[in-house]
Amino acid sequence: MKRLGFLGPDGTFTQQAALEYCRHNSRQMVEYAGIPDVIWAVASDKVDEGLVPIENSIEGAVNATMDMLAHEVDLFIVAELVLPVHQCLMARRGVDMGDITDIFSHPQALAQCQHFIHSNMPDVNVHNVYSTAAAAKLVAESDKPWAAIAMPSAAQRWGLNILVSDIQDMSGNATRFVVLSKELAQQGLHNKTSIIFSVEDTPGSLYHTLKVFADRGINLTRIESRPAKKMLGQYLFFVDLIGHSQDDIVRECLEIISNNSSFYKYLGSYPVWEGTIA
Repeated sequence: MKRLGFLGPDGTFTQQAALEYCRHNSRQMVEYAGIPDVIWAVASDKVDEGLVPIENSIEGAVNATMDMLAHEVDLFIVAELVLPVHQCLMARRGVDMGDITDIFSHPQALAQCQHFIHSNMPDVNVHNVYSTAAAAKLVAESDKPWAAIAMPSAAQRWGLNILVSDIQDMSGNATRFVVLSKELAQQGLHNKTSIIFSVEDTPGSLYHTLKVFADRGINLTRIESRPAKKMLGQYLFFVDLIGHSQDDIVRECLEIISNNSSFYKYLGSYPVWEGTIA
């Protein structure tokens, strides 16, 4: 049976996504402490696949995932999942909101709940930890008046009391996850392709690159820039587009982009997530 790495401990959103993926794909789940650990596990053959978050509807890109795909490893995206994110404020039983001195959570979760924290608990100390479930575990094991921001199942797993539900700043909060592998995905009925490229610092260079897709009627579902990590002002562009690399029009576009880019990396073609967000 193939092994799937995911970000733990019990109660993370990534674990929830991994369980959803394993409902349709028989996998042995292997827990890791951080996003880089999951990705390195795939790259070093400790697991066959790794599931990691790549973007959130409120906070945007998950930079750790994007930077490692661009600079550190040669892996392909073989699947995507989009899950709703319901953030909750939780504490040990007997601790009320007025008692709380410190809040712990993952940086993305804290950023998704900025307005709630500033409006309701402006004087509370806020701390970053490596996952929302790790925050819940930390609070559960402490005798101090601390709170965590995490998903409802984390409260159940670590015996915490949910003080306030759905504290995210925007309704419809969702996170997109990707499954990484050394092998290419099988072609699905509806596909998406992901690439990274960089262009020369000349007038119109990015426009002319994107025009390649527009002229051929290819829909770009995501465009994101990240520093190229070489010098200030140099950027990599992450692009998701509808279609498979083996489709004639998509293949033509990718060949043009590859030949005219100062940097180009193909991240794979994979089935589009067609699940529902509740």
